[in-house]
Amino acid sequence: MSAVRNKPMTGLLIAGILVLALLFVAQSVFAPFFFALFIIAIVWPCQLALQARLPRLIALLLTLVVTIGVIIAVGSSLAWGLARLGQWLFTNAGRLQAVYVATAEWLEQHGIVMAGAIADWFSVSWLLAVLQGTAGRLNSFGGFTLLVLIFVMLGLLEVEEFAARLVQPSAQPYGRIILSATRTIAMKFRRFMAVRTFASVLTGLLVWLFALAAGLELATAWGVMAFAFNYIPFLGPLVATTLPTLFAIAQFDTWQPAVIIFLSLNIIQFIIGSYLEPRLAGASLAISPFAVIFAVFFWSFMWGLAGAFIGVPILIAFIIFCSMGGSTQWIATLLSDSGVVNSGYEGEHGR
Repeated sequence: MSAVRNKPMTGLLIAGILVLALLFVAQSVFAPFFFALFIIAIVWPCQLALQARLPRLIALLLTLVVTIGVIIAVGSSLAWGLARLGQWLFTNAGRLQAVYVATAEWLEQHGIVMAGAIADWFSVSWLLAVLQGTAGRLNSFGGFTLLVLIFVMLGLLEVEEFAARLVQPSAQPYGRIILSATRTIAMKFRRFMAVRTFASVLTGLLVWLFALAAGLELATAWGVMAFAFNYIPFLGPLVATTLPTLFAIAQFDTWQPAVIIFLSLNIIQFIIGSYLEPRLAGASLAISPFAVIFAVFFWSFMWGLAGAFIGVPILIAFIIFCSMGGSTQWIATLLSDSGVVNSGYEGEHGR
């Protein structure tokens, strides 16, 4: 009997592995498709409000223009900040390399044998190449963005028709479950992005003001990068605090100001990310921190920078769909931080 019961679980596991393999191999199609679904869920209320006052195609055009503007603004700000850092590195390469070589020698003298290997591996040219590669990858997002916008345009044109098909008798009972789940997911996506945007703007502003007060060069670039990187949980704040610290060591030629800058930036990130943001998000977006970190790293491996950004929204959608099924509710409970998942479906149909 146990072998019979284990067969469905084995089949689901194999199916899941095959689906993930397909998502990885065909990432050039699925990554922009998932990104488009995420955008559609966020901008659909705007499209609906415009349709009430304007013709449908004009409303669609205005929605797409606003969406393009936001994507370009965030991507360009990050590319601009990385370009400024690259210019600074090129100008101060000798000083930065000398500081790190001296630091490595000091560590070796105090018995830290790994310092020599780190000094041999690290070089300013390597760091400059990484920054230039990242900035170039952002600038080459044109093809990805174009495909996303095509999916968004086609999806916005079909949202109402798709919802109508889901309530047809022939689509039941799964149609109403999917419709309820997608509405809940869209609502949580909008709340997630509203909270994340507010936190990103506040983080960027505080980092910029602190960099000015501390006399750190490229204060505007640090603020802009803190704003843009904050959209990527865990990895973004880590980069936004580590890079200014490394440059502070070279600028001040001593480690004491760098330590103060590192601690201050982490305090800013901690207060906003661990105190303010969870209270603004509320219990509806309470997800296990371990699950969030795993989602960011996993989808970064799958789809690169786009995956790092959309990893948490995919996790949110996965939790909502799991909470809708009786046999998968335990997964949603384990992945939630509070242990209670409000899917929005039981309240409408579970009585």
